Amino acid sequence: VTVGDGGTLKRDLLITYTTGKFPDEYVSTVFDNYAVTIMVHDEPYTLGLFDTAGQEDYDRLRPLSYPQTDVFLILARIGSLASYENVREKWVPEVVHHCPGVPFLIVGVGSQDDEELFERARKSNLPHVREDYTRMGEDLASQLVAVNCVKYIECNIFTQWQLKDVFNEAIAAALIPPQRKKRRQRRSWRAGFLRTVNETKE
Repeated sequence: VTVGDGGTLKRDLLITYTTGKFPDEYVSTVFDNYAVTIMVHDEPYTLGLFDTAGQEDYDRLRPLSYPQTDVFLILARIGSLASYENVREKWVPEVVHHCPGVPFLIVGVGSQDDEELFERARKSNLPHVREDYTRMGEDLASQLVAVNCVKYIECNIFTQWQLKDVFNEAIAAALIPPQRKKRRQRRSWRAGFLRTVNETKE
């Protein structure tokens, strides 16, 4: 399941991956799904891909698509600081609340208009270099390991750079059974950051 702010190109990412072609028009999404058959260790798997709407109007409907999810892709738009902040403030808490224990990847998505976003960010005195967003995503992922964040990875859906890598990583995360932990973890969110407190089982 893909989640993230509106404008993080969730639908375009799924269409480009499943068809090999970048879509040339925008269609607003509430729920949409796609399927593709892939080979993993010479075994065929049908990969079900679900897109969700990021707008606040759909906050109550969106979690209806979460049950039985094997892995989440939480998307942020490279060049949009707000989308990275909302990964931490909104999307990770939502996913962890509804599907505790399910792994997720944070995906920084680029497209053909990256330079326009960087220029807009520069004029607003916001991070405007790609490396800034790479560092931001990697730092965020390292903070969220305790709630099953697999990693941060970037792709470009226009050039298809690392697009397949995103889904290969997601597939690997979904196929690896979660390890049993000797300690329970109580999780709380303070000032947008994760605080994990280990509690030894009695």
